[in-house]
Amino acid sequence: MTDDTKPLVIELMALTKLFRDFWGRPKVRAVDDLSLEIRKGEVFGLLGPNGSGKTTAIKMILGLLFPTSGAIRVFGRSPRDVRVKMLIGYMPEESNLYRVMNAEETLDFYGRLFDYPSKERKYRTEALLELVGLSHERRRPLSEYSKGMSRRIGLAQALVNDPELAVLDEPTTGLDPLGTREVKNLILDLKRRGKTVLLCSHLLADVQDVCDRIGILYGGKLRAVGSVSELLARTDITQISAEKLKPETLKKVVEIIEKDSADGAVSVDNPTQKLEEFFLEVVEQAREMKMETAGAEAGRAVSEVRISSEGARAERRRKALLSKLTEKEEKEKPGRVEEAVSVAKKEDRKEKVLQELVSARDPMEIRKAKEAEEEKARAEEQDKRAADARRDVLDKLKGKDKDKKGN
Repeated sequence: MTDDTKPLVIELMALTKLFRDFWGRPKVRAVDDLSLEIRKGEVFGLLGPNGSGKTTAIKMILGLLFPTSGAIRVFGRSPRDVRVKMLIGYMPEESNLYRVMNAEETLDFYGRLFDYPSKERKYRTEALLELVGLSHERRRPLSEYSKGMSRRIGLAQALVNDPELAVLDEPTTGLDPLGTREVKNLILDLKRRGKTVLLCSHLLADVQDVCDRIGILYGGKLRAVGSVSELLARTDITQISAEKLKPETLKKVVEIIEKDSADGAVSVDNPTQKLEEFFLEVVEQAREMKMETAGAEAGRAVSEVRISSEGARAERRRKALLSKLTEKEEKEKPGRVEEAVSVAKKEDRKEKVLQELVSARDPMEIRKAKEAEEEKARAEEQDKRAADARRDVLDKLKGKDKDKKGN
């Protein structure tokens, strides 16, 4: 279930895209009457076979294609609005980056496109390279990167502006299981930070692991949409799990279920671990033994890396504020802080409470306030110029009156 109280990030209303041939005749209906809503903080998976309209829909959301009919709103505005594009990070299916550049130069280049100053670009580059595990390959030309390393730098490029909406098209293609797990963890960390993620992938297991809701396209139409748990639930089958049952107990349970089962068929087996989990355990053991490897390193979690220097400063201020609050509370009521932390842990609300205490302002609100200040400054400047012009006219009129009296 989606939280209807959260603001809409993407709103598609009866969206249709019709491609025509040279003579203007209808050729392909790529997207057909698509209506969809995605809200803030949601990870939405857009699925479908090749040719189902996923990429066309994404390009219209990004403002790269015009719809034939229907409407699109992104952050309440047209997707072609520059202010909207400042809030979006896009990772295409094929990251066509400049292969003569290295990783550092690539991220610095994209930072320039967002008009970040040199110091800010350097900070973001360092943070993102650490995030995707390419710090030690920063000066290597992209032409020498493997497929997996190219996807990692493509992901870093999509996050260079710390976007509020991340559109990721096949983000795990070409990655090894370790890189795939890191990307999935990164998506979940973005969600925890209140970001919105639109994910497009053919790897259904990855989508199932990270998405809150999914939509399935076929023939340009939305055939199914809903939460992962709702769509995948098998209400006609009941599963019972227990640890180390005695054979006689298991036999009794099976006999009881067989009596009440519709067809009398009952299967008993042991659960298996996912291959991904087993693979990651083996790799983690190798890391603990400090075994060397070539290629990309393990990246760090988004929660451990602040992409913007402003975010890092805000984090330090929040920690300092929290420290002062706890010190003051401890002085007033000894033992009160430990008690509060204990209660928060029991209720699993500690992280939520801390975020509410020290949450930063919404970027859209900051931009709106800045635009209002700039508009006010322009109005004051115009008023000042008009007053100066009136004063000049009055001075000239007074000068003429004096000349007439002198004559």
